[in-house]
Amino acid sequence: MAALFLDFRIALLSVFEHRRRALFLGTAVACVTTMLVLLNGLSNGIRSTLVDTATTLSTGHLNVGGFYKVTSGQAGAVVTEYEKVREIALKALPEADFTVERGRGWGKVVSDQASMQAGISGVDIRREGSFKKVLRIASGNIDELGEPRTILIFQTQAKKLKVKVGDAITISAQTTRGTANTIDCRIVAIAEDVGLLSSWNVFISNESLRALYQLRSDVTGAIQIHVKPAYVNKLAPLAGRLRNALEQAGYRLMEPDARAFWMKFDSVTREDWTGQKLDVTTWEDELSFMMWTLNALNGLSFVLMIILIAIVVTGIMNTMWITIRERTREIGTLRAIGMQRGGVVRMFLWESFLLGSLGALGGGIAGAGIAGALNAAKIHVPFSVQLFLMTDTLHLAVAPAALFKAVLLIAVVTAAAALYPALRAARLKPVDAMSHFG
Repeated sequence: MAALFLDFRIALLSVFEHRRRALFLGTAVACVTTMLVLLNGLSNGIRSTLVDTATTLSTGHLNVGGFYKVTSGQAGAVVTEYEKVREIALKALPEADFTVERGRGWGKVVSDQASMQAGISGVDIRREGSFKKVLRIASGNIDELGEPRTILIFQTQAKKLKVKVGDAITISAQTTRGTANTIDCRIVAIAEDVGLLSSWNVFISNESLRALYQLRSDVTGAIQIHVKPAYVNKLAPLAGRLRNALEQAGYRLMEPDARAFWMKFDSVTREDWTGQKLDVTTWEDELSFMMWTLNALNGLSFVLMIILIAIVVTGIMNTMWITIRERTREIGTLRAIGMQRGGVVRMFLWESFLLGSLGALGGGIAGAGIAGALNAAKIHVPFSVQLFLMTDTLHLAVAPAALFKAVLLIAVVTAAAALYPALRAARLKPVDAMSHFG
């Protein structure tokens, strides 16, 4: 232990002795760490925004949906007697926080001047406080969505339809029995856009959606289950337990399929069965058509991280080679007065680790500060970027655990990069080292 402390003390004194070189190398390490922290913060920010927004507007953490087929070639995205299904789900999942019921549909939205195809989502605004927190209302009153025959649309949709709050629009859709039906709705609120989900989705009350599709009061589109925060990243075993509970209760289930419900219509209509089949999905399944953006960003971040680490390793190794060359006589003197080869290795490793740790710590603090400043600035992003960020402003999420891992990673990498030069230095013979010049 005394020898280890002595090696550390010599390394620390060496860092202070060569302040200019240490400052240069530490600054380079700090810059690399800052970039690593910002990349990680951007990836985590997009994921957290996607989860918060999507699991409020479009999907739960877990979903019990399904299809009902009156005939083998006609399917509707509905769950019958959903209260019984919800009770089974809550009994099987003590990890659940709360549930909401959402209607699912697709139809044509028509105003006096334009029309568009849109996903029709049924919502009970009186039971969904988080729904109102996620949306920012540009005009109107979202609480009025609880009234019959009312609708909430988004700003881009309002421009396309050329409508405002108070105007009437007509929704036309095909019922589960294959007949066409229409209802008239009054626009009670126009919300600010929230990315891709707001480009094709509108919200009406569950009662209005049942009237549009001529459904009974015990029918809904899906039961969205929101779990407690500690279980958000542990959904696979919860989904398996939920499937087992539903099967034991006598329900028929569809085979696991990691796609959004609307992407399954073609395969379902081709299958030869009638009646109800339930489908258990996670939020990642329901947003599979968007997950490629997050995966692509994670892949890009990984490639950039490898490049940054390679820069650190190259810089550290070159610096250590120069350091060893300049301090050859010092190494020979230390070896001559009794320092063993292991001590020489530890000394240079300690020196590199100190430089890496101090630089990484400074870079981590700087990265967290820059991320906080960018979030406070509320930088607006182009509409094309909003489609995937699910927000109109740039958001970076720097978690303390991720920050610690980044600092530790860089510190370990810098120490490892000095291992080979340190081993070469330890092989120098004392007599040759002490007689070295230049």
